[in-house]
Amino acid sequence: MSAGAKRPTEHGLTLVALVPLGFLAVFFVWPVVAILRLGLREGGVLDTLATAEVWRLVGFTVAQAAAATAIAIVAGLPVAFLLARTKLPGLGLVRVIILVPFVLPSVVVGLAFRGLMPDGGVFAIVLANAFFNVAVVARTVGGLWAHLDRRAEDAARALGASRARTFTSVTLPALAPAIGSAASVVFLFCATSFGVVLILGGARLRTLETEIYLRTVELLDLSGAAALSLLQLGAVVAALSVGAVARRRRETALRLRGKAESARMPAGGEWWVVALAFAVVAALLVPVVTLVARSLEGGLDGYRALTGVGYAGSLDISGFDAARNSLAAATDATLIAVTLGTMASVVLVSLARNRVRYVEVIDTMFMLPLGVSAVTVGFGYLITLDLLPGDLRTSSALVPLAQALVVTPLVIRIMLPVLRSIDERLRQAAATLGAGPWRVWREVDVPMAGRSLGTAAAFGFVVALGEFGATSFLARPDTATLPVAIARLISRPGELNNQMAYAACTLLVVVTVAVVAVVERVRVPVGEF
Repeated sequence: MSAGAKRPTEHGLTLVALVPLGFLAVFFVWPVVAILRLGLREGGVLDTLATAEVWRLVGFTVAQAAAATAIAIVAGLPVAFLLARTKLPGLGLVRVIILVPFVLPSVVVGLAFRGLMPDGGVFAIVLANAFFNVAVVARTVGGLWAHLDRRAEDAARALGASRARTFTSVTLPALAPAIGSAASVVFLFCATSFGVVLILGGARLRTLETEIYLRTVELLDLSGAAALSLLQLGAVVAALSVGAVARRRRETALRLRGKAESARMPAGGEWWVVALAFAVVAALLVPVVTLVARSLEGGLDGYRALTGVGYAGSLDISGFDAARNSLAAATDATLIAVTLGTMASVVLVSLARNRVRYVEVIDTMFMLPLGVSAVTVGFGYLITLDLLPGDLRTSSALVPLAQALVVTPLVIRIMLPVLRSIDERLRQAAATLGAGPWRVWREVDVPMAGRSLGTAAAFGFVVALGEFGATSFLARPDTATLPVAIARLISRPGELNNQMAYAACTLLVVVTVAVVAVVERVRVPVGEF
């Protein structure tokens, strides 16, 4: 009876798992393997890996990513506290502000930081990458922090612990799963950063990502690019495996209390944390203000020019048409990614109860798209997808599919810690009362993780809206998105093109702010996740 009762659940779980795994196989594994095989066929891979230059690239890639991740975590934790644990006016605006950097195309952020730091260099690269990712830390950690029961902290304070001791001994261990999830995502984003390193590093500073692009696009050195892609893939798998082990050891069964009131007015030393959080938010506005100021240097000429195609026909479509393409592709990509990410998260949580040894392997597989060069994936699509019915290479659906591949791991990283933290006794109680597995998931998991699902959807949309790497290879001239149009304008001569590029970037910021503001208004009451 027990085995018979479990069998339908296992069959249903298998069917659910096949959907995201099938998507990953077709739109990630197949194209990447194809481009690597093409490069390996030409030989020279071992010679490339044996050079000292390659290992200098590896060292710089890891060092700048680790430094940027550390800064993003340090800066993001006070903001997470502000959003999750305080009741202050204007928090909805704070949520909107911290999401704006996350959507900006990397090439434009690179230009903004070059305006602030004309000489560029390592410090500028690290700060720019951290600028991108403060929102990941604040939202991911804040989503879990808002659900923590304050009574454990209050008890520690009553026993004489200082606020700092209470944070390090009680709060920080409870937040470790979310911090680990955020750190793994941020590190991968920083390690594969493209536009920022290209603009601020110039010819002096290169990472694996920019070197893969150089060898693939400009030098046509597919064997060298394949060698670096293999190296990058191996490093990503190693980093994800270490992170998974750390999460498994440190995760504890956190009891999420959906109706618990965890937000309140700051008291005592908490005001210093609030002040630090607002200082971080103000710092995030500096590059954005720089972009807006640059867009207005020529008055409104750049904005008026968005109705056209730029100086000497630099674009094939108007700037406003590119904006519409961005909104349509980002919407489709978000729907796909949220569906796949939710399915994958449910599978990973369910497997954790019975087949722990498989969980981290599957989890790592879903995270791999974050660490593989967008250049590799984009070229892989062009040499493989003609074999599918309809030849997707010429389809407008290819852009949202590629964007969904990037967004899905982020959805999983946001959803998984929350789903794992739900008290298993709630599920057992529902099952005891006669609820089947799917009803337990619908009645227990979904309501308690619903806030995180909304956060994941918002993140997914803004990430897709600003995605540049893969989209730059796959978008046709008549389906170019706004980030692709901005990059093309910047690469063309003419002051009007520069004005259009910064005006288009400002338009992208305005659209993002509007969308996030609507999400914040209809999502949940301010201060909750």
